[in-house]
Amino acid sequence: MKVLSRILLIAALAGASYVNAQSTDGRQDIDLIFDQVYERYRLPGLAVGVIEDGKVTYTRTAGELIAGSGKPVTADTLFKIASNTKAMTTGTLARLVEAGKLHWDDPVTRYLPQFKMSDPWITREVQVRDLLMHNSGLREGAGDLMLWPEPNLFTRADIIAGLRYLKPQHSFRSRYDYDNLMYVVAGEVAAAAAGMPYEELVRREVFGPLGMARCQVGAWNRDGVGNVAQAHMRRDDRNVLINEDEALIPNISSAAAGGVRCSLNDMLKWMRMWLDPQLRSDKGDPWLTTAQRDILWTAQMPMPLSERQRAWDNSRFNAYGYGWRLSDVDGVLRVAHTGTLSGMYSAVTLLPEKRVGFVFLINGEGADARAVLNAVLVKHFTSTGKALPVAYYADELVKEKERQPKEKQVPDTSSRRPAAPAAMSKWLGTYRDPWFGEISVCAHEDRVRFVSAKSPQLSGDVMAVGERLLVDWYDASADAEPWLQFAPAGTLTLAKVDPDADFSNDYEDLFFTRVGGCR
Repeated sequence: MKVLSRILLIAALAGASYVNAQSTDGRQDIDLIFDQVYERYRLPGLAVGVIEDGKVTYTRTAGELIAGSGKPVTADTLFKIASNTKAMTTGTLARLVEAGKLHWDDPVTRYLPQFKMSDPWITREVQVRDLLMHNSGLREGAGDLMLWPEPNLFTRADIIAGLRYLKPQHSFRSRYDYDNLMYVVAGEVAAAAAGMPYEELVRREVFGPLGMARCQVGAWNRDGVGNVAQAHMRRDDRNVLINEDEALIPNISSAAAGGVRCSLNDMLKWMRMWLDPQLRSDKGDPWLTTAQRDILWTAQMPMPLSERQRAWDNSRFNAYGYGWRLSDVDGVLRVAHTGTLSGMYSAVTLLPEKRVGFVFLINGEGADARAVLNAVLVKHFTSTGKALPVAYYADELVKEKERQPKEKQVPDTSSRRPAAPAAMSKWLGTYRDPWFGEISVCAHEDRVRFVSAKSPQLSGDVMAVGERLLVDWYDASADAEPWLQFAPAGTLTLAKVDPDADFSNDYEDLFFTRVGGCR
């Protein structure tokens, strides 16, 4: 309770006036940080912006929309902001609360009668607020295979229908486990309360009032909008294009959890509003009351405090609000979030007590780059004159990986060879999971193919590694390979080959039953 009281007090003081104008030396410091991160991690593209005391004091971009294309990243380039979308979803909900369209403690079934969890009591008790703080009791990332990889054929109706088959790992409201599906549900609650689709609602409530003219959600024309960054992965020491957008970018089911794209300039407008004591738009109009802001920025669910946070940030608490993570760095409140999609990384960090914030957007494999850039930039503002260099944090990440226990290391699968159809004859057939749908494990010429009906990118060849079987996905962006475990009862379960792979590859939640032969 003492920690919660302290956070509430800090949030209440967030509007206090604070001037921290960026000096020429300060700009040079950030330029050096930018250069070192960009070069060390060989990023295809990077955009960084800083707000201080209501003014944009730093913007810089480098790299290309597509590596080798010659088309430069600019401050108007659109990036996938991924889970930084969540704060836009909760901000939209907060405006609906202010308008009397819904209440935070309303039951979800009031707006979505079809909503069901695996337990009837939980179904009845889930409130709108519960959708936003990762307290569902489900495994981290449960059901994310209905969202990613994209494109896929899962609808929002499929996602809501699939929730009832996901088994909780913990008691409802007992602990934090990151959950994207509940944000999809939250988007549908907002849409039902407002009487319009989520995408239209976000344009009306967020993009329009805040002048975020380049931001996109829903279906749109890539070439008509123009200047769109594409995702990359590192392969053979090169930035390789993955999942290039088609000319018509479709609406996606994951929009409310991570489907918005914005430019650096747009994100600076978004941040400037949050850092303004009166939460005003560029036009001077109040966008949200401070009372609702304080609800969004109140610690709702404790989060684990990592050794890295203690060592790098001197952090004493870590919690989730509504669409925002709350922690402290050197005794300064940090309100922040990150965004991660295959080949796209983003970070938004606000230091309300200092009226300072920064954002950066990356269109490549940037997990380590984001961790380092976040660490160095936040220290630039919280530990003036004492910040450690990029090389220190980068080297610490390398040491962390070297210290990983043996069970977390990726097993050697280099001996893999195509599984022979004859050797797998008793396992071939069509299988069904109650939430993921059908897959087939069938012979094709001299190989065995694993094909997902509703997620076409999850298709690949079954490979033998000693006595074990795994799937080698055809699509390079579906990089987390699964082990296959067939059982005599005609069932099939999956597990990640890399135990530390992204949690959205929630293979462990799948349980397939054989329903027929190969067609």
